[in-house]
Amino acid sequence: MYVRRLELIDFRSYERVGVDLEAGPNVLIGANGVGKTNLVEALGYVATLDSHRVATDAPLVRLGAAAAVIRCAVVHDGRELLIELEIVPGKANRARLGRSPARRARDVLGALRLVLFAPEDLELVRGDPAERRRYLDDLLVLRQPRYAGVRADYERVVKQRNALLRTAYLARKTGGSRGGDLTTLAVWDTHLARHGAELLAGRLELVAALTPHVAKAYDAVAAGRGAAGIAYRPSVELAEPTTDREALAAVLATALEESRSAEIERGTTLVGPHRDDLTLSLGPLPAKGYASHGESWSYALALRLAGYDLLRSDGIEPVLVLDDVFAELDAGRRDRLADLVGGASQLLVTCAVADDVPAALRGARYEVAEGTVRRAE
Repeated sequence: MYVRRLELIDFRSYERVGVDLEAGPNVLIGANGVGKTNLVEALGYVATLDSHRVATDAPLVRLGAAAAVIRCAVVHDGRELLIELEIVPGKANRARLGRSPARRARDVLGALRLVLFAPEDLELVRGDPAERRRYLDDLLVLRQPRYAGVRADYERVVKQRNALLRTAYLARKTGGSRGGDLTTLAVWDTHLARHGAELLAGRLELVAALTPHVAKAYDAVAAGRGAAGIAYRPSVELAEPTTDREALAAVLATALEESRSAEIERGTTLVGPHRDDLTLSLGPLPAKGYASHGESWSYALALRLAGYDLLRSDGIEPVLVLDDVFAELDAGRRDRLADLVGGASQLLVTCAVADDVPAALRGARYEVAEGTVRRAE
């Protein structure tokens, strides 16, 4: 799989730009702040319907414009598919596949499979659990796009349930008699247990498949300096490891019942996959708080490379993006990384200094300036 062409209209800093890309390595060269990351961010958005840099869509639309358009042509198994997304802040995004309107924007998920590593990924190691949950869920959707619906359904249930609990909490706090009705909470408990069990099972299956790839990727990047391990830590206690949906739903339902008083007291949902974490370890120690800057960088890179290898093992070669990576690596790590990714069906690398990129990865080159992208000779 590779992206043959990318076009942007009113996306970030670009009023209008188009660039033809090649299979194999592509290097985007330009000074900091000229828009290199904006290009790969757009492709990441097509793959996940999310930005790795911001939490909302509004910053993606160029200042003064009403909407942004991302259009890309993806080639897979010799066939080309045109994907188009229109991003309208505050409204539902619109999508087209092969020039035909999609019923929902998320119908494009799976059309482009892409793994992106960026400096922000240090937060996977050093940041809050939400960053690691997002990593798992994005990868889960890339592998099985149906989980986009599962994820959306679960988030909707938690939002509704939290609103109900919050209303009851405020009613109790003010001593009022109105707004404290929790008769529908049992209905939301049932929905949360069902959707939560599906999401939890998917994550558990994913972590089991991902674990050996993480260990292998970290060993390769760090040249054997430490053993990386991952483990899923749910917010509920599982008597034994299982991915049986009915069993997990029963566990969640019981945990919700047991935490009912505490949830009402705090006005929020305390049980479910939205409270889980992915623990990262280096040898016997947790990576968070103990890993050095270089180890954290290598670990974050290993997590992305592990996702890339897992997707490849599923039979579809994803596009790989390395955004401003090589400047942070010493010569040894640069060469090892080049060996790991050199065979990618398509590799997109951004850099400020061309010499930072190992010679083995210097394929098609593009010069990025303010609002323009030009193929270098």
